[in-house]
Amino acid sequence: MSAVALISYIIQAYSWVIIARVIMSWFIMNSRNETVISIYQVLVQITEPFLAPLRRIVPRVGMIDITPMVAILVLWMIDAILWRFV
Repeated sequence: MSAVALISYIIQAYSWVIIARVIMSWFIMNSRNETVISIYQVLVQITEPFLAPLRRIVPRVGMIDITPMVAILVLWMIDAILWRFV
């Protein structure tokens, strides 16, 4: 496996982690299940270092935080740029 393929795989996996966090955030509001809360907290810890700086740049759209969508687009662009120069 080449270095670019490995980086691409990591980018794709991280994109899925962001998507999982978004989906779980919709269902976590009234959850009393400790396992679900623990999984969500791990997802937040993994994704927040990337999302927090983007939140300072990307404005909210009403009550909706579009930062995860922007983050995934940024990751996809990085992936495309990596493959272009291989």
